[in-house]
Amino acid sequence: MKLTLRVNGADHDVDVPRRATLLSVLRDDLGLVATRFGCGAGQCGACYVLVDGAAVASCLMTVDQAVDHEIVTVEGLAQDGKLSPVQDAFAREGAMQCGYCTSGMLISATALLRRSSHPSDEEIRDALAPNLCRCGAYGRAIRAVQRAAAT
Repeated sequence: MKLTLRVNGADHDVDVPRRATLLSVLRDDLGLVATRFGCGAGQCGACYVLVDGAAVASCLMTVDQAVDHEIVTVEGLAQDGKLSPVQDAFAREGAMQCGYCTSGMLISATALLRRSSHPSDEEIRDALAPNLCRCGAYGRAIRAVQRAAAT
């Protein structure tokens, strides 16, 4: 089925099965591979993207559900070659080790800061809770969100 998706500020025409996951279309058809496949069940946060500003598990969303929505992947967070405040803060705080969970955490943190420019520590923890990090970089991720909120 031919569909048009709005991803990272641009329209993309795709010809895919309408029940294909948004994750597979982003990675396989659009080449946006920073969004990761983790559990495939919406439980780990690795596949999060912004859909109309909210963090959504793209492994659970079908491509036909994504039509007429604004989708932002981690590749779309940087603007004009400049890292977003969240990306910059994660880099400065060393809030990544292996990096597998990083894109999902960046998306979760961005969604949080769009809802609340000065979140409490509890709000930050709640926002990052769905993102599983096997390396245990949670403390640095929380500091990174605090740093981004302060900028």
